[in-house]
Amino acid sequence: MANFSKSNVPQFSVEVYQNEYLPEGAREVNAIVTVTSTGGGTIGSAVTAPHLYSAGQAPNAAVAIMVDCSGSMDYPPTKMRNARDATAAAIDTLRDGVHFAVIGGTHVAKEVYPGGGRLAVADAATRDQAKQALRRLSAGGGTAIGTWLRLADRLLSSADVAIRHGILLTDGRNEHESPEDLKAALDSCAGRFTCDARGVGTDWEVKEVTGIASALLGTADIVADPAGLAEDFTRMMETAMGKEVADVALRLWTPMGAGIKFVKQVAPTVEELTDRRTEAGPRAGDYPTGSWGDESRDYHVCVEVPAAGIGQEMLAARVSLVIPQDDGSVQALSQGLVRAVWTDDMAASTSINPQVAHYTGQAELAQVIQQGLDARKAGDIDGATAKLGRAVQLASASGNADTAKLLAKVVDVVDAATGTVRLKAKVEEADEMTLETRSTKTVRVKKS
Repeated sequence: MANFSKSNVPQFSVEVYQNEYLPEGAREVNAIVTVTSTGGGTIGSAVTAPHLYSAGQAPNAAVAIMVDCSGSMDYPPTKMRNARDATAAAIDTLRDGVHFAVIGGTHVAKEVYPGGGRLAVADAATRDQAKQALRRLSAGGGTAIGTWLRLADRLLSSADVAIRHGILLTDGRNEHESPEDLKAALDSCAGRFTCDARGVGTDWEVKEVTGIASALLGTADIVADPAGLAEDFTRMMETAMGKEVADVALRLWTPMGAGIKFVKQVAPTVEELTDRRTEAGPRAGDYPTGSWGDESRDYHVCVEVPAAGIGQEMLAARVSLVIPQDDGSVQALSQGLVRAVWTDDMAASTSINPQVAHYTGQAELAQVIQQGLDARKAGDIDGATAKLGRAVQLASASGNADTAKLLAKVVDVVDAATGTVRLKAKVEEADEMTLETRSTKTVRVKKS
């Protein structure tokens, strides 16, 4: 936990979008909470001057890069070479003063640089030494990702910094440890560092890679062509260098008789947070959001309230952003209110807030893509056609053009508006994996 003064914390704002009017007897209140952070680290500064901090800004981050070195990384040989080049590009993007390490991952985890159970501090000399050390990376052995994560955790925890981040690259399935071992590693690392995960090629398991990123509040993606790794690693590191504050929690307080039904991030990706709640005092709970730079995210909060009569109103929930302090207290950054008003005005009580409607559709889109692809793999043609047809319909209606393009590589679209599609007889594996990996990416609602 870091102790932030108000002077070096980005400015956070909270906006609540909802229809507060309910018909008599209704008990469910839905709201979209938009959280925006400004004035902290920016990705742009990392791009224009990757080794410099702005005036008065101290290095406050540690990064561990985990590179798959299993035997399959030699097939084709260009894959390992591309991984070395990508890691070198990421190292070049590190700012001066940032702590870092490189880990080689097989069925065991090895310290590639700097070694000795420690982190290096980025400057011209250590960046060069790290890139020299990458030449020793060679492929051979199995895959046990949990061991990589545990080593990253040990190394990152040795630095007294606010931001701890991992970048993980794999090209295969986690075959040399049990799913329970990987889950135990993720459970032990959750909340200690964030991690972006990438699958290279098409021989890895989508649910493993996305599960790692989800558990550690990072991003997941596919790099189908290893030649694209350097660009992707550079972009990931630039984003990591733009983070300024970690451990931000969405704190939800509800009055007596009310409770939280669910909480999920809905932009820029769909991420279920409901079961990650930690209690934070009477009728309050914290939901983790990870690290922030200059950015904006949307959350869907559903509150169950006691039934009430016409004309009654209540505060359904108070939404706050908090960061923990070293003394056990929290610093509140911003807050918003969710209200409930019972009315007999049918027009008011049946109107669905545009933000709520949009993100309900985006969450359904992510779900039906997953269900459709699972059905397709199981040979359920009718089920796959129905689910992926609904996905096409939702993507079209919401303006999610990127997802629509990915869907069009898996199905032939007859009529997007009605969701009428036919499954393609032959689908490239990379196209199907890309659709599955990116299924949770959303588009933001167009705010009037």
